[in-house]
Amino acid sequence: MVEIVGVGFLKAGKTYYFDPAGQKYELGDMVIVETARGLELGHILIANRMIEEDKLVAALKPVERKATDEDLKKYKENLAKRDGAMKVCAEKIAKHGLDMKLIDVEFMIDGSKIVFYFSADGRVDFRELAKDLAGHFHNRIELRQIGVRDEAKMLGGIGICGRPLCCSKWLHDFQPVSIKMAKQQNLSLNPTKISGTCGRLMCCLNFEDKTYKELRKGMPKDNERVDTPDGLAKVISVDYFNGRINTRGIEIDPDTGEEIFAQEIKSYAKEDIRRRKKGKKGGQAADSDIGIDLDAEKEELADDEEIRELEELMREF
Repeated sequence: MVEIVGVGFLKAGKTYYFDPAGQKYELGDMVIVETARGLELGHILIANRMIEEDKLVAALKPVERKATDEDLKKYKENLAKRDGAMKVCAEKIAKHGLDMKLIDVEFMIDGSKIVFYFSADGRVDFRELAKDLAGHFHNRIELRQIGVRDEAKMLGGIGICGRPLCCSKWLHDFQPVSIKMAKQQNLSLNPTKISGTCGRLMCCLNFEDKTYKELRKGMPKDNERVDTPDGLAKVISVDYFNGRINTRGIEIDPDTGEEIFAQEIKSYAKEDIRRRKKGKKGGQAADSDIGIDLDAEKEELADDEEIRELEELMREF
């Protein structure tokens, strides 16, 4: 077991473990810690606690100290310089004709470095810009390119739900999100409906994905043929939350062999229906079973093709 404290930084982000070095810290305490970028001001998100050593992904760095009044004063001074630095950098970007969007600037608490964050569609040769900025600020300059999701996280905003963006308030890690998640939740697959302000698929599609996967277990798909207490039927729709399957009965015309669908829609619980198993190769499957298997396979192939097309469209969007 090893003692740790969890430290977060003033912009929404991950919680990082540090060694308290024998000191006791309370939730919300402001501290100075050393990161890969230099000394930074952070706040305690997890007070002193013991954790298993195998949960550590890297060697712990010690907390340098509790933030002093001088540290907080320096932080406020850095914030006051932010707008001026942004203006200077924007002017120099225009001067060098670079295709990049300036997002934010950050001054290290110890004054060792100034970090400019920007986004761009591709790689940007900013060497001359860095030299120009270093000459102006007489300080070490770092230009860091970030993605569109990180841009939305830093700038913040309001989502289509009417609430502040999750990534800018509490979401620490970006998880992979796919079109398939939207399809499983029966959402509109229009890119404008399922995209966030960053232009990527909304992170919240991932929040309920596990619930939908659990609810869909054992449930038939739309258009699937199933056996019900009233005979063979076709699935019209599925109510996952109430566990109900809406169907229309099927009768086979004895003369033509065609399927005739009943007008009445009947609802059954999952326990009341039996899904038809796919016939094995070489087995003596009924003609109707073979037809059902082919329909299901065609539907799955169509779904996969639709998902691939939508993913291509999202990349262009």
